[in-house]
Order: sequence, then C-alpha cells, then structure tokens
Amino acid sequence: MSGIETLYPFLYEGGSDLGPVLAEVRRSTEAKAAEIVELRESMAEGAADELVACARRVAAAVTGGGRLFAFGNGGSCTDAQDLAQLCMRPPAGARPVPATCLTGDVAALTALSNDVGFEVVFARQLAAFGRRGDVAVGFSTSGGSANVLRAFEEASRAGMATVGFAGYGGGGMAEPGMVDHLFTVPSASVHRIQEAQTTVYHVLWELLQRALGGRL
Repeated sequence: MSGIETLYPFLYEGGSDLGPVLAEVRRSTEAKAAEIVELRESMAEGAADELVACARRVAAAVTGGGRLFAFGNGGSCTDAQDLAQLCMRPPAGARPVPATCLTGDVAALTALSNDVGFEVVFARQLAAFGRRGDVAVGFSTSGGSANVLRAFEEASRAGMATVGFAGYGGGGMAEPGMVDHLFTVPSASVHRIQEAQTTVYHVLWELLQRALGGRL
C-alpha cells in the first residue's frame, strides 16, 4: 500500500464496497448531531435565568451609553467578531448596539504582542478604550486563555460588566470574582463547545433586544 492509499486505507481495505465506511460516517454524524442538540437543550435549561439577568445588565449598560467589547483567540475570535457584527449591524427591525471586537486591529495586536506580550493584547486595549459602564465579553473554550483572563481583570478594575463563555469546567473564568456572568458548556470537545456557545450568545442577543425594548 502506498501513496494516497496510505492516507485513506479505509477506502481501499474493502475494495469497492464503501457500504461499511458510509454506515460508520452516518453513525458518527448522527451521534455528533444528537450530542450538540443535547448540549444546547441542557444549556437552555440550566442557563435560562443567568441569560435573562445578563441581558438586562447589558441592556442597562447600553442604555447608559456603554459599549460592548468582545474578544477571544482562534475560533473564539470568530465568535467574538460575529457577536460584535451582530450587535453593530443587526437584522432589520432590531436595535443596533455599539460594539467592537478587539481582534480587528492587526497593528495593535502585533505591536502589543511584540513589544509587551501576547497575554496583554486585550487587556491593554480595554485599558485604553474601555470605561466604567461598558461590557467586556470574552470567549475561551478552555476558560483558561491567559489573555482573556487578563482582559477580565482589567475590565473589572475599570468598572465594566464582564461576560464569559467557556467550556469544560469553566477554567479560570469559573474562579470567584473573575466574571459577572459565566456560561459554561459542559463538554470536553472543542467543536461541541463552540457550537453550543454560538447558540448561547445568539440567544443572549435576542434577549438583549427584548430588554432594550422593555419586553424582558
């Protein structure tokens, strides 16, 4: 066996009969789909009250002139960007919310990483732009990303409300006093964690819209 056969032996071991392979792919796909549905349902039940409380707090901040700062690394960076974009450019009929993703300024990120250290890339931006009454929203699948935790510490010192999205057991975000509102997806799979987090922050955004309209 050589070439492409060494990379995908399961396609060749059974000759032209792909039935067993396709059956296993289907089984795996169905299992993953069932897992994410279960996670989302458990999050909806377990985090419902916290989501409402968080939405009301963010709404109060926005009504008082505050803005939202979102941040994260890797796939969590994408979620932070999505949340900021959803707030700034919501669907027709929804109220825009002033929001910024702290990963958008490449010059600031590279300067801080090179001159100071990657662990401060979000904290330094919050120190420069954040103020009392703003909201800091951080994403980390492990809950232990050093630069996200440093940002929460800076946000708390500045008097900002803090919202964390984590996985596993919450990591450093779950430490007492680290964040005001924490949403932890109880899974050890990064894929399932990020899928569930996407659902949770979209629900939070919908509740925020209700709160801003006096319907929550």
